[in-house]
Amino acid sequence: MFDLLVIGGLGVDVRVRVPAIPLPAADSVTVEPIELRIGNTGSGLALAAHALGLRVAVVDVLGADPAGDVVRAALARAGVHAVLGDAPAGTRRSVNMVDPAGRRMSLYDPRPWRGPAPFAAAELVALVRESAHVHLSIMDWVPPLLPALRAGLADGAVLSTDLHDWDGENAYHRPFAEAADVVFVSGVRLGAGSDALAAALAPRTVLVTHGADGADLHAGGDGPTRVPAAEPPAPVVDTNGAGDAFAAGVIAARLRGAPPAAAAAYGARVAAAACTHDGMEYPAGLLPRP
Repeated sequence: MFDLLVIGGLGVDVRVRVPAIPLPAADSVTVEPIELRIGNTGSGLALAAHALGLRVAVVDVLGADPAGDVVRAALARAGVHAVLGDAPAGTRRSVNMVDPAGRRMSLYDPRPWRGPAPFAAAELVALVRESAHVHLSIMDWVPPLLPALRAGLADGAVLSTDLHDWDGENAYHRPFAEAADVVFVSGVRLGAGSDALAAALAPRTVLVTHGADGADLHAGGDGPTRVPAAEPPAPVVDTNGAGDAFAAGVIAARLRGAPPAAAAAYGARVAAAACTHDGMEYPAGLLPRP
């Protein structure tokens, strides 16, 4: 039995510390050592949830390449149960530029999936049935499996997804939103349309994130409840994965019986603590327990 099953979203981050975003016009810029490490949204959620004490499993594809080896090694170190298929195009990767204040800009290479889904529906449904919470990353191989995944949920289990910087219009994201009970979405592109989108997705719980400005919680069709950002317990060094840590905190709190507002407030504390650590492999005790 797993507390959390994360479907999709594994990859690597090439982290580059830069003097400013955007970069100054120049032929070259000297930077601190450039590191290749586990990254992307599913990794961030799985590792943060594991650090919060949840029993976590993750399903995705990885390439038979050095980037894939980085991901496999990190999941093994954390003790996260991984069901992995082969990605012929290679492992997904991002180049994340991080400025001195910890802000980032990500350049994402999705390594698009070609052909049938890499896992049989029955194989994934067997894992779904053993999970109290299932989280869907918006990977391109997942949409054909959405009906089976939804139907395979155990009684009382919850399905969530993170739509990232959805504009509310792109048709690719909508099946994920409609399959979920809990929707995380960035407010960057939604702007003033976030309330209307949340109302359209009711009675789903919708959390619209605003980075350092906190989040808006829409629960059960009610109007938004403001969730202030928490004060980081130490200097901010890296905001990569903060949104994933927020989602992990919300999920962990919900699994422990917290109501939506309390779960969101706890998620904000987890996200703030995550920003004080360089990378997604969180040391014991860094992320606050409820």
